[in-house]
Amino acid sequence: MAVSVADLLTDLDAETAVFDHWIVTLPDEEWTRPTPAAGWTIADQVSHLAYFDDAAVRSATDPDAFRAGLDAVVADVDGFTARIAAENRSKSPAELRAWFTRARADLGATYATIDPRTRLPWYGPDMSAASMATARIMETWAHGQDVADALRVAHPATAAVRHVAFLGVRTRDFSYATRGLDPPGVDVQVELTGPLGEVWTFGAGEAANTVRGPAVDFCLVVTRRRHVDDTALDVQGAHAAQWMSIAQAYAGPPGSGRSPHEA
Repeated sequence: MAVSVADLLTDLDAETAVFDHWIVTLPDEEWTRPTPAAGWTIADQVSHLAYFDDAAVRSATDPDAFRAGLDAVVADVDGFTARIAAENRSKSPAELRAWFTRARADLGATYATIDPRTRLPWYGPDMSAASMATARIMETWAHGQDVADALRVAHPATAAVRHVAFLGVRTRDFSYATRGLDPPGVDVQVELTGPLGEVWTFGAGEAANTVRGPAVDFCLVVTRRRHVDDTALDVQGAHAAQWMSIAQAYAGPPGSGRSPHEA
C-alpha cells in the first residue's frame, strides 16, 4: 500500500480529531473512568498517547539519545508503560489535554520533514519514518477504541481503518516471533470489507487459509481489542486460526488479549 508521509499525517489528523472530540467534551470527573485495559483509566490512555508521540519525535530528532536507554525499556516494556501511566496520574485533565495537543502537533511537524525511508529506532525493530507514522495511526485508533468502549460510544470510521488493517497483515510474522514461535511460512489470504463497502485483499489468491469479513473487526482483533469469537470474521484453516489467536500489530511483549464476550 504505497502512501506518502504527507498522506499518512492527513489520515492521522482525521483519527486524532475523533479522539480529540472525546477528550475535549469529556467532563473532568469522567477522566478516571476505567477502560477495558486492566487498571487503565481514560486519563491513562491520553498520557500514553502523548508520551509516545513525544518519544517518536525524540526517535526522529535525536536517535542516539533515544537508543541510549532502550535496552532497559525493552527488557520490561510492560513495567515501563505502567510507570508512564502512574507518573502522570497527578496531571489534571486540562494538563493532559494540553500535553496531547502539543505532542501531536510536534509529531506532525517533525515527520512532515523526514524522508519516509529514514530508519528510526523504536521499542522493537527499527522502522522507517513512514512505518512510524502508520504505527501512530494504529496506536491512536486502538487506544481510541479503549476510550470509545469506556464511554459506550461508537468509534467513527476514518481512513485509519485501512492503515491498521495493513499493519495487522504486515506484522503477522512478528506476532509469532514475539511469542518465541517460528512463523509457519504458509500463506493466509485476507479479504476485508472496508467501512464504505470497498474490498481490500492481501495475500495469495489460492491460499487454503483465509480470513474474511469486516475490516473493523480485523482491526479489533490485530490490536487485541476483541477476541476473534466476538467478531464477524470468517476464519478458515488451522494456520489462519492460529494467527488470529495471537495477532498483534503493536510492538512489545504479548499481552493476554481479550477473552470471549469481553469488550
